[in-house]
Amino acid sequence: MRGTPRKVSLPRRLIFDLMHASIRVPFVSLSRPLNVRPLLEARDGTANPAGWAAIFVKAFALIAKDEPILRTLYAKWPWPTFYELPKSVALVAIARTEDGEECVLPQRISGPDALPLAEIDALIRHAKDAPIMDVPMFRKIMLATRLPLPLRRLSWLIGLNFGRQRANYFGSFSVTSVAAFGGGELHAISPGPFILSYGVVRSDQCIDVLIRWDHRITDAAPIARVLTRLEQVLNTEIAAELRGTRQSAEPKAIRAVGT
Repeated sequence: MRGTPRKVSLPRRLIFDLMHASIRVPFVSLSRPLNVRPLLEARDGTANPAGWAAIFVKAFALIAKDEPILRTLYAKWPWPTFYELPKSVALVAIARTEDGEECVLPQRISGPDALPLAEIDALIRHAKDAPIMDVPMFRKIMLATRLPLPLRRLSWLIGLNFGRQRANYFGSFSVTSVAAFGGGELHAISPGPFILSYGVVRSDQCIDVLIRWDHRITDAAPIARVLTRLEQVLNTEIAAELRGTRQSAEPKAIRAVGT
């Protein structure tokens, strides 16, 4: 059958490189529904609430602040070792349409546990709407993806296998979801070490959350505890920040002063 050859675009070439880098990562997964009723109540009362991606980015980073294993990478050079980072670095999968083609690009957010939710949300929205070359992370990625294949493979090897460079380019955890398109359990792959994905809010006020992780880093029991802690953080720290945002946005009553 005679078809039409089409050139591989730069965003698709990026996915080729990402999948090649992820082939040998020994991922395992754990999923659980989290009851987020207090979070939903706080979010519903906010005029312009932060998106779910920003919420999960900050919640996971808050847990990682007290759990060094969630800030740990596996690096091979100069010899196999675990590399613990002083702070979390998130990569958020951003769905975009470029030149009529749907694609996904990663936005980097450094130290999200110390950032306001509104700032994290603004970074994600900017990455979704701004021209590619106006987003620093996208600009770097596109420049690297233009390299010939041997140079790309070399740059990925260096970026993945030295702990410091891996943190700079690949972060300590990723957040991805298809909730905006109807949901579903997404088993994404990446070089790791942690990938968090979430579904749509269910009628019982629960949301399905899945964590995939590099089994070389940790085992299932700590991740089960992380999911328990994640539910707590969403309903306490994150909900409290949303309520605080709502209260600060409410106009203060003006008291008349007689003369």
